[in-house]
Amino acid sequence: MLTSPAGRFRLLALAEAVSWAGLLIGMFFKYVVVGNEIGVKIFGPIHGVVFVAYVIVALLVRESLRWDGRTTVLALIASIPPFGTVLFERWATRTGRLDRSAEPVASQ
Repeated sequence: MLTSPAGRFRLLALAEAVSWAGLLIGMFFKYVVVGNEIGVKIFGPIHGVVFVAYVIVALLVRESLRWDGRTTVLALIASIPPFGTVLFERWATRTGRLDRSAEPVASQ
């Protein structure tokens, strides 16, 4: 999975959604159930790191997957709402944006 740009992107998209879920559950327990903020203290930093990694990977794979500006912007915007990265990944897979062959770029 980590050997291709599309595989790395898929992994980070899923990890970003899972970290969002952990943070949302932590917030639910903090503000609704018990007032204990341990879930937010654990998943807040995890989500922050995974969010930054997703953005970096999205920017790094755009050239090898031959994304246009619109697709790149959609990938970046998808990182903001909860589970948006999974929706973007499914859309990109369905429309062939994660299946484009990664040909080496010739230096000029």
